[in-house]
Amino acid sequence: METKKTNKEILIKGLKIMGISLGAMFLGPILIHIAFSNQEKPLYIPILIVAILICGLAVYLAFKGLNTILDSMFKK
Repeated sequence: METKKTNKEILIKGLKIMGISLGAMFLGPILIHIAFSNQEKPLYIPILIVAILICGLAVYLAFKGLNTILDSMFKK
């Protein structure tokens, strides 16, 4: 009977994805704050759109990273 072990390569890939997600989790709200504090500037709308996209990307990458880490532990 074979013992189940964590696949370290997939685990590292999942941790990298979670690291990128963590960076996006900080960058998105910072850009939203910058956009809302400068509403009279001409780049208000483009910065706000980019910030919202980065926030969505952070959520997506968090789910993808957690799924990858769980796949490395429990092997689908």
